[in-house]
Order: sequence, then structure tokens, then C-alpha cells
Amino acid sequence: MEASATQTLLHKYNTAGPRYTSYPTAPIWQDSYDAPTHERTIRETNDRANPNPHPLSLYAHLPFCEQRCLFCGCNVVITQQREHAEKYLGYLFREIEQVADLVDTRRPVVQFHWGGGTPTYLSEEQMTRLFEYQTKFFKLAPEAEVAIEVDPRVTTRGQISLLKDLGFNRISLGVQDFNPLVQETIHRVQPLDMTTRMVEQIRDLGFEGLNFDLIYGLPYQTVESFTQTVNEVIALNPDRIALYSYAHVPWLSPHQNQIPEAAMPETETKFRILQTALDLLTDAGYLYIGMDHFARPHDELSQALKNGNLHRNFMGYTVQQGKVLPSDLYGFGVSAISGFQGQFAQNQRKLPQYYEAIDAGQLPTMRGYILSEEDRLRQRVIMNILCQGQLDFAQLNQQFGIDFNSHFADSLAQLTGMIEDGLVILSATGLQVTPLGRLFSRNVAMPFDAYLPQMSTTKPTFSKTV
Repeated sequence: MEASATQTLLHKYNTAGPRYTSYPTAPIWQDSYDAPTHERTIRETNDRANPNPHPLSLYAHLPFCEQRCLFCGCNVVITQQREHAEKYLGYLFREIEQVADLVDTRRPVVQFHWGGGTPTYLSEEQMTRLFEYQTKFFKLAPEAEVAIEVDPRVTTRGQISLLKDLGFNRISLGVQDFNPLVQETIHRVQPLDMTTRMVEQIRDLGFEGLNFDLIYGLPYQTVESFTQTVNEVIALNPDRIALYSYAHVPWLSPHQNQIPEAAMPETETKFRILQTALDLLTDAGYLYIGMDHFARPHDELSQALKNGNLHRNFMGYTVQQGKVLPSDLYGFGVSAISGFQGQFAQNQRKLPQYYEAIDAGQLPTMRGYILSEEDRLRQRVIMNILCQGQLDFAQLNQQFGIDFNSHFADSLAQLTGMIEDGLVILSATGLQVTPLGRLFSRNVAMPFDAYLPQMSTTKPTFSKTV
């Protein structure tokens, strides 16, 4: 890092806060945003006469896993009964048809992603059918990022080869930690040589991009053990690395109660693990994109950060493929989220409710939200902080018809301590997040969140920011 965080700063700013994959955040969304509302908003944002429409991003949630990893907080279905996946695909195809009937499918798809769960839980034949069904209705742009999340423990060389043939060009590997004791404790036994073999296969087949996911703060992690993991990751040379803080939220994910409390690293140890990993990655030439993401200088994320067209959505940091307009994201499958032109919507989180809605001929919408003009303003402010690391008050004044300094007087007053701590530089005309402050960008954004003070303090909603 260009500047190192002290233990004092890490303690001070290690508070519960949103990850801001959206604003407003999901706890604010409303059950009154139902299937008819979602259908109407999709229709309203698909003006087929528009000569410059927003491009599309597509996400498909494939929830099945053979066994549960104890660290995981994702919406997954644990089963070894493969017939469940075939049933799910039938409903997923029907949802794809429902949305395709509402969307102007001439719009190019610039981002296409399968997540989970374990997408490679599907057979090669099932993956082929799903990909062909999606691309039957939605057309991939030539420069589209076509990505999938992969678990090396259950993914075969045949599946990797098929993905390349289908048109996938980026693979994200879950690694978490290479230490055997940590892996055994979190029920994710994935030796280094297993991951190395898969990386070699991916590179042999000519994939354009390779991501690794790491997690710090896992049980039995030490500074020394995670240093070894990070060095082993650096040697494998992925293009992008996500370094996530383990969110221990057993009140939301009861299976995490199986992790022994005594095995959890103390706060000071977790902070030293983080700082050591940050130093190792940046010393190895990775650029710190923001929050928990790193990329090689040649990578599109690094170029987007440099050029000011970095964006953030439910798939994390994304590149807008050089477009002036951000893409509209449509999510398919159980619990999947859509976000487009001032609306958010989430599908039913449980399979029975998801199936029931589609059988009734409805979109499987569970909840959603339509942004007000004030929401759009604050969304722009928060995303500029997280993606560009700066605010231009004059630009925002012109776009939204406000006087930034008076409109956000209370928010700016909350930044006083961050200014003193060297996280933010504030002037009459703008705000700049310092290199040190980018580590705490969630904290910098939080004073501009109008809904945080309303949220319950008795029942934790968010994980810690560090």
C-alpha cells in the first residue's frame, strides 16, 4: 500500500457497515415492490425506439453445492441429488423467457456471469443447454466479459474445456486459504497442487482472465500462515484477486456456529494479517482497485480505475466496456438481484416460493425498490467515492441542481475525524480519498447514507468494514 494503516486506525474504523453493492442497501428494499411492479418497471425502461439504450449485464444464480463450506454466507442448496438441478433448470429457462419477453433483446450483453453455489455442479450437457438458452434470447457483445465462478474440487478438465468452447473468457477460482488446518476447519479441503493443476488447465486453454478469491480472518489463520498462502497465490499470478474479510454472522448463517470460537484470530492478529497481505500484493505489482479488489496493471479493472469508468454492482467492481451508459443488470434464478435505471429487485430466496411464482406465470420477485431523486444523488456520491475515490462538487451541483456543501453539511461534518486521520482531503470544491483512505472507503461513504441511522442497532445487519 502507498500508506500503511496503524492498529489504532484499524480499530477505530472497524465498524459494521454496508458493502454498497447497491444504494439504498437491500435491508431498505420493500415487499410492496412485487412481481407486477417489477414487470412494469422493466417495460418502462425498455424504450425500443431509444437510439442509445443501456447495454445489458446478465447474472444466473446456480445455487447447488455438494457440501457446505462453513465460511459461506451465500444462498446455496446442499444436495447430492442431481435431479434437483434438472428441475431447477426447467424453471430457470421459464424465467429467462419471461424477462426476454419484456426486455429489448437487441441491446448488447456486455457482462455475463454464472455464480452460486457451484455452477459446475451442472453436467456438461446442462451447462451447454443453459448457455445456449440464454444466448438464444440475449446476444453477447463481441467484447463481453463472460465469467463463471469455479470450485476446483468438483470441476473437471472437460468442464473447463467446454466453458472455453461455449465462449467463457474469465474464470474465478475460490481459494480462501491454502493452509490445511484452516481448510479442514472450514470444510473446504483444496490443496495447493489441486488449484495449481486447474490454473495450468485454464491457461493452457487460453482463457483471457483469471480471478482468485481469498478470505482473511478465518479460524486458525496466523500472519505467518496467510503470508505463505498469499505468496503461493502470487506465484500462480492471477489477473485479479479479491481479498475478503471473513464475515462471522452466525445469526444470519447458523452453520457458522460449527466454527470453534477459540479458533478465530484475535482482532489484532486479523489486522496484521490484512496489512501483511496488502503489502505483499502491492509489492508484487498488484494495484489496489478499492475495498477488497486487486488487479494487475494490464487488467481492465486497473485501466477502468485509471480512466474513471470503474463501476460497482452486485457482481462487485465491473468495467463498463467503454460505454457512457452503465449496463442494466438482470438476475435470473433463486435469490438473484436485478438493478437497472433506478430500480432494484430480488427474486424469491427459497426454491419452493421461486417455483410457485413461475408456475403462477409471474416473475419470481420477492422485494425491490424504486429510487427517489434524493436516492439517486446519494447513490452517485457513494459510488463515486468507492469507484473513483473523489467527488467533484460542481459536477454534482449541475447534475442534481443542489449546493453540495449545504445539502450535505451534516455528512461533511461527520468526516472531520477522517480528515484529521488522513483518510480524506476536503476542499470547497471537492473531496479526495487518500491512498490510505481507500482502505476505509466504506467508512468514507457511510456518512452519505441517509438510511443507516434508521437501521436496528440491536440486531446486526452488516459485517465489519475491515
